[in-house]
Amino acid sequence: MKKYVNTFEVTGFVATDAEIRQLASSSVARFPLSISRQDNSGKETTRVSALITVEAWRRNENAQTLEQLVKGTLVTVKGFFKPTEWVDKETGEMHHRVILAATDICPANTDEEAPAEQPAKTRKKKGQK
Repeated sequence: MKKYVNTFEVTGFVATDAEIRQLASSSVARFPLSISRQDNSGKETTRVSALITVEAWRRNENAQTLEQLVKGTLVTVKGFFKPTEWVDKETGEMHHRVILAATDICPANTDEEAPAEQPAKTRKKKGQK
């Protein structure tokens, strides 16, 4: 059986400065990441954007890495999906959500790699041999 891996990697802009909380031995940063993609429909191109919430935990001795999470910074985030659930104390209703838990946050690589050159294909026109 093939092993299932729960991971993600996404690049986007930090939408607002991260909210960083220090606990006894670790720190947690929560921040919205603005992601987008282009949809092409015929001649029309539209950009579709969304905000996703990311959570990053670090030991306090490594917490300075969370300071890069300021509004407008382009970062690549790698991590895993962490399902959570809780019961609303007022209504007794069960809630579910998925947290994007970041294991690695680094500045995004803005250098685009050129696609490998493919040998040019030549087509014969109708009537050519």
